[in-house]
Formats: sequence, C-alpha cells, structure tokens
Amino acid sequence: MSSIPAEDTETSVNWGRRAAAGAESRMLIAGELVDAASGARFTNASPATGAALGDTAAAEPQDMERAIAAARSAFDTTDWSTNRALRKRCLNQLQAAIEDKKEALRTELVAEVGCPVMTTESAQLDWPLAESLRYPARLIDEFAWERVLEGGGLFGDRNIRTVVKEAAGVVAAVTPSNFPIEVILNKLGPALAAGNTVVLKPDPHTPWNATRLGRLIVEKTDIPPGVVNVVTTPSNHVAGLLGTDPRVDLVSFTGSTAVGKLLMRQGADTMKRMFLELGGKSAAIVLDDANPAVIVPTAIGVCVHAGQACAATSRMLIHRSLYEQAVADITLAYQYVPVGDPVDPGTLVGPVISAAQKERVLAAIDGARRDGAQITVGGGTVEGLPDYLADGHFIAPTVITGVDNGAAIAQDEIFGPVLVLLPFDDDDDAVRLANDSAFGLAGAVMSRSTERGMSIARRIRTGSFGVNGGMFYGADAPFGGYKNSGVGRQCGIEGFQQYLETKTIARRERKQA
Repeated sequence: MSSIPAEDTETSVNWGRRAAAGAESRMLIAGELVDAASGARFTNASPATGAALGDTAAAEPQDMERAIAAARSAFDTTDWSTNRALRKRCLNQLQAAIEDKKEALRTELVAEVGCPVMTTESAQLDWPLAESLRYPARLIDEFAWERVLEGGGLFGDRNIRTVVKEAAGVVAAVTPSNFPIEVILNKLGPALAAGNTVVLKPDPHTPWNATRLGRLIVEKTDIPPGVVNVVTTPSNHVAGLLGTDPRVDLVSFTGSTAVGKLLMRQGADTMKRMFLELGGKSAAIVLDDANPAVIVPTAIGVCVHAGQACAATSRMLIHRSLYEQAVADITLAYQYVPVGDPVDPGTLVGPVISAAQKERVLAAIDGARRDGAQITVGGGTVEGLPDYLADGHFIAPTVITGVDNGAAIAQDEIFGPVLVLLPFDDDDDAVRLANDSAFGLAGAVMSRSTERGMSIARRIRTGSFGVNGGMFYGADAPFGGYKNSGVGRQCGIEGFQQYLETKTIARRERKQA
C-alpha cells in the first residue's frame, strides 16, 4: 500500500482531511468565536498517523481570564440561573444542532481521538447523543427544586422552612481525550440544566469536538453570551487558572488521579466544590461456576479503544480451577484481536492518544517484565501495519501473568491494551484481591448464579459494578468512584445535584391572637 492513500480511500488519512476541512479552530468566549488574543495556535495531530490534522487557538492567561469573567457576569447579571423555560429550550436546540452535524462530529472524533469507528456507535457518540442532554432537560421540569418542612416554632408560632436547590454558579468543566464528547455532554447537560454557567476546557489532544459545540451554540441556540465558554489550550498553567480563580465556584474534572489531586489542592484556598471522576484499575472476577464461554469476550473487551477507558476491567481475577485454560484461551484470542486503522469498521484496537502515552504504556510493560512477569502475548508495538500508520501510536494487545496483586502492573492504571491475569482460591479471596487497590471505580463478576454474583457485587468497594454482563452506563445512572477513583458522581439525580447548592429559608408566622 502506498504511504499516502488516495483521497477517495477510506483511511485515517482521508478522514483527517475531511475533519480538517470542516473543523472549528476558534474558541467561544463571551458569545463570540475568537482566536487567542495573541494569535497563538497549537497543532492537533492524528494518533493513527502521527501527522498534523490542523491547528487550534491556543489560549493564554488573558483569554482564560476573559472566559471566566464572561461566565461570572452571565451568572450574576442574567436570568439564566432562574429561567427554567429558557434553559430547557436552549438544551433542546443544542440537541437538535448536534444531531444535524452528527456525521461530521463522528469524522472528527475518529480523526483526532483515534477511536475505532465502531465505538462511535456506542459510548463515543451515539449513546451520549441519545440521552446526555435530553435527560437533564427533562429534570428541569421533574426535579424537586423546593420542599417544605414544618415544625420547630417557638411559643406557639408556626415556623415554615423551605429547602431550595439553586445553581452552584460558575462551573469549570475539564474533560479528557479518551471519550471527549461523551464526557463533555454529560457535564454540560446537567450543569446547564441546573442553571450554571460553564467554562469548558477540553483536552489539548482532542479540541475540535469541543470547538464544534461552541460554534453550534453560537449559531443554533439561544444560549446567552457567556453562559458557555470553550477555551482550548495546551498550557497546564492556563488550565490551572480554573482551579485557583475565586470566580469559579465548582470544578468538574474527568481525568487522571494525579491531576485530580492537584486540582483539589489548587482549589482549597477558595473552597471550590469538586467533582472528580478519576482513574481505575478495575477487576473482572471469574467465579468457579462461570460459563467459560464468557471469559474470552470479557478479556477482549479490555482492548476496545486501545484500553483507554477508566472503567476497563484491566485486572481479571480467575478461579484457580479455570485459570490455566483461561490463560491459554485469552493468549490465543489476543493474537487475533483486530488492530489497525480506526476508520476500518472491523478495527477494535486503534492507537493510544499520543507518542508520550505510547511510551508510558511500553515502559509499564517493560517494568513488569523486569519484575519477573510473563508476557504471554503482545508486549510491544504492532508489526505489519500499512506505511501510512507507521508513525501512529499503536501497541499490541498484551496479556501479563506471573505477578501477584501487589505488582505495579496490577496496581497502576496503564491506560493501554494491557490485561493482567491473577488466580484466586475462593469468593473471599476474590473480594480481597478486588478491593486491594487504591482505586474503586468499576468492576464485574461472572457466575451462573445471579444471587452469588450480586453477593460479590455488594462486597466490592467501587462506584459501579456489572453482574453477568450487566451494563451500568446511562445518563440516568450515577457514575464515579470510591477511594482514589474520585469524589462525587456524574449522571443521574446524584450527578444533577453535583451542580446545585442547598439553601434553607425559614419564615415565622405568628400565632393569631
């Protein structure tokens, strides 16, 4: 195959060309699509080819300052926080606008995220588009914004207390590169429905899906200027202003645990509220009565989108009676997992997001090898890719055995197509191993007995858990973690309430003479 495919060939090269042709490179600040005040720009590169797709406005401190000021003014001086009818209309307008540009957004996601196109038919695009804005828009009408408490009066007077839910204020939404539009919509939807204003800072590796939303907000909705601001920047210093500026009331962050901890420290001086959805090292538990046919598909699921999913069950705990055969079956299956161009409908494993991430994953595998682990398959880069993918960030699906649960490879979030297999002896041992982690985001169990599976689920300290393939994802289902996996929940009623403050108003009615 030639190093540069023809324009009519369905490859990442061609999808990149189409994405660049329609991409929005400007930011949204104070209701206007703008470049950085200094004119600075940064490169948006394809993870699949390593080539530049185009560039995007690179915000500097004065740009972030203007965005925060616009969000603060829109919250303090307009009726956005109290006008529920306006908020519902605007969310419905944004929903319609995104649906109209759905295929262009799909092209951009595959081009800049490197996600296999098949994943855009589920959690990358189609699932969040179906409900991430619609669900909070419905809550505008259905949520109990007030409740009345009676009692507690003095000297026979009637004391009436009204508990009121109101918007938190200015929300800084900081989003990751792995499922960008999914996370953005699941932050924007409830934050806006609750009456907040937002400064959205997308990951610099995947800016165009966010800037496209900015353009749609300006052109297709009645969202007032300043209510939503989209600020793109590769600068950690500029992004960090969201954590220190006293005009920001709440930080809603999805990303690594290390950055989440930094944001908590930065926000402490101004007592910012925090929602943090962080890392994971989740366990899939295969009980001795599990159907062996489900083991390999569960193992392969870890490879989807090159393992770049915080909830991936990247530790598989297998009952010792099934372990040896499972290792052989999974090792064989991993040799045939489709790795390649994310544009190909048959690809399951595309690239990781960047050269730096590729090096981090390979370093973790090398570290496990030095510690005595056995790499039964994979463990390096991918051979046999077409020439045009030679500079892409591909890692072979990798299975690791021969370590205990305390090994770094079994404890650290790798964020690559790497699965660690560990044996256990009984249910108590499985629960102990699953909970022996600094993380607590998700998990799964496989058993022919639903009752036994549910019993295991209730003993695992994670925010979400699947029993026999049960899927916890949904705009109505709270998602978040225990321990180092985060603070708070996204989605569901609990996620909606993340963006609200609570006020109690008491009034005294004197007893009539």
